[in-house]
Amino acid sequence: MRFTAEHPVGQRDCDPELLRGEGMAAFARAAEAAGFDAVAFTEHPAPSRKWLGNGGHASLDPLAALAFCAAATTRIRLLTYLLVLPYRNPLLMAKAVATVDRLSGGRLTIGAGSGYLRSEFGALGVDFEERGALLDEALDVLRGLWAGEAFELAGRHFTARGQESVPGPVQLPHPPVWLGGNGRNSRRRVARAGQGWAPLLMGEESARTARTTALTTPKELAVAVGELRQMLRDAGRAPDEVDIQVHSPHTDLSVRGEVSADEHRRHLDELTEAGATWFVVRTSGRSVAEACEVLAAYGRDVIARAR
Repeated sequence: MRFTAEHPVGQRDCDPELLRGEGMAAFARAAEAAGFDAVAFTEHPAPSRKWLGNGGHASLDPLAALAFCAAATTRIRLLTYLLVLPYRNPLLMAKAVATVDRLSGGRLTIGAGSGYLRSEFGALGVDFEERGALLDEALDVLRGLWAGEAFELAGRHFTARGQESVPGPVQLPHPPVWLGGNGRNSRRRVARAGQGWAPLLMGEESARTARTTALTTPKELAVAVGELRQMLRDAGRAPDEVDIQVHSPHTDLSVRGEVSADEHRRHLDELTEAGATWFVVRTSGRSVAEACEVLAAYGRDVIARAR
């Protein structure tokens, strides 16, 4: 099992110091020192006030934040969790991806999804009903843009006639792409074009809000992982070449007091048995010092023992 530390920008109690350069650098360095394998940022570039008032959360631009973290660290990977690919012209998105990957020495992982906030699509001028097709199109751009030839594609809203994107990323043919979403369409996309799957263990109500399928237990996850592995075999790919990163109710360490360390480790064992290879951790954001202390403790109590 490997571990991702998600920055607490989305927590309602997030200390403004964690959103400034010194605090963010301290968080990223603490995650690296504690043994975490990746640091992550989500995105919501244009959320509505209604959504924010009903449990939504703030965010930074994930690629910009990860570029900053790249300069503050040396080893830890940089994960967009999740980048909504339909929001952008895919060639502009690819340029930003290549830039962060190059400046970080090849440490970027693209966690990507189709998005689910209809009002945010409207604010950005993107057709909500096209989101699946736009996601597939963006994946095609990532697969073809740095293949060594001038890029040609008649897209839904763009036309590439011999375009080149130089300099390209360090990781070729492109940085790893992990696709979010619990449903079969997400797993089909992984089998076709992904290097990872990023499901969330959640109940029916949360799944409806996120416009995805409920996955509530490690046993249900195991069934979905088995289906993904068969899809990979059918596509001529090795089932073990794809990472599976899980976000679960145990992700939020701000409520760790309700769950013992032994219970948490047993949960990780169940996820591992179900096929998970990565786990997401989210700290409280009440202060920079507290967030860094929680990361260090998790490194000692969980990560070190897992290895």
